[in-house]
Amino acid sequence: MRNPLQIWLDAARPKTLPLALVSILTGSILAFSNGHFSLPIALLAFLTATLLQILSNLANDYGDAVQGTDNEKRLGPTRAIQSGDVSLSAMKGAIGINVVLTLVSGLTLIFYALESFQSILTFIGLGVLAIVAAIGYTMGSKPYGYVGLGDVSVFIFFGLLGVAGTFFLHTGYVDLSLALPAIGCGLLAVAVLNVNNMRDIENDAACGKRTVAVRLGSERAKQYHYLLLALAVFSFAAYLLSQPFAVWVSFPFLLSGLIAFRHAKAVNLAKQPKDIAPMMPQVVLCSIATNLLFAVVVTAQTLMS
Repeated sequence: MRNPLQIWLDAARPKTLPLALVSILTGSILAFSNGHFSLPIALLAFLTATLLQILSNLANDYGDAVQGTDNEKRLGPTRAIQSGDVSLSAMKGAIGINVVLTLVSGLTLIFYALESFQSILTFIGLGVLAIVAAIGYTMGSKPYGYVGLGDVSVFIFFGLLGVAGTFFLHTGYVDLSLALPAIGCGLLAVAVLNVNNMRDIENDAACGKRTVAVRLGSERAKQYHYLLLALAVFSFAAYLLSQPFAVWVSFPFLLSGLIAFRHAKAVNLAKQPKDIAPMMPQVVLCSIATNLLFAVVVTAQTLMS
């Protein structure tokens, strides 16, 4: 019998957790570059984002098990309910506990960072929306992930709201210049989801899960993937070039283009969904590395100014 702690650790999918943190990192670094940064806010934001990602993972485990998508034909890692290690009722209990923890962490962050009553209400609303989105992706009678809206949700929460929201918590305002890095961050998160969906395209189609990859088909899903990567790197690079700093300081960011190109080349060579399966760590690394390189360059530019 497996160790219960290891079972729940696997169910939380720790390898996916950095994806929840990169938008917080990017928003915090941009706030720092604008002369505002609070370590407690950053840490609370990291904790809240981590709990939201775990909530999404647990809900996804439950929802796909109920929908029958997690079966022997699925190519991804075996999940907790699918393996028989966790019952449906136990997973529902874990989801409930995680919702409570997320609310506690999120409210602590909001009341620590914000003073305006309007801002507090707005962020409480956004937090509740994020929780609903995390659960509703695969759970419920009409999970939006099954009609191809997962990409939109990921782009909004892992990009636009993740970056801009974190920036606002540090600074108390939102700047239009945030749009480019927020878009880049969101597109990379969508790229991670797209690799997951390309891997499971055959099983998802058979189970009625109409992801964007299923709707596009394998070849066009690859083209969509290249577009996501290219636009993401371009968005980050455009922001760096728009700043009043020496261009040479941004040169380390060129590595992100190389990493994205190598990943895109590997995707292009994949002939079958099973060939896509090993590429999940690659696309996660691509997202993390791009955001980290962006953060390093922005920090260097700020310290040199």
